[in-house]
Amino acid sequence: MQTVNIHEAKTHLSRLVDQAAQGEPFVIAKAGKPLVKVMALETPEAGQQRRLGFMSGQLAVPDDFDRMGGVEIERLLGEDA
Repeated sequence: MQTVNIHEAKTHLSRLVDQAAQGEPFVIAKAGKPLVKVMALETPEAGQQRRLGFMSGQLAVPDDFDRMGGVEIERLLGEDA
């Protein structure tokens, strides 16, 4: 894995980021001490993006959902709570 100092990373950042995006991570060092590793993110392909509602119709919310556990909560907190 390539190690570059901060000055070199600033000078060649665009090229280094392109390389990292292509699967060639690199390390940025300061005074010879490694500080950070730059690598590509694993993101889904454009056609693989998940959208809200992808499980529509597969889950059921009970009618008493907002009252569930009410008896136990009252018991724990007392009637005045």
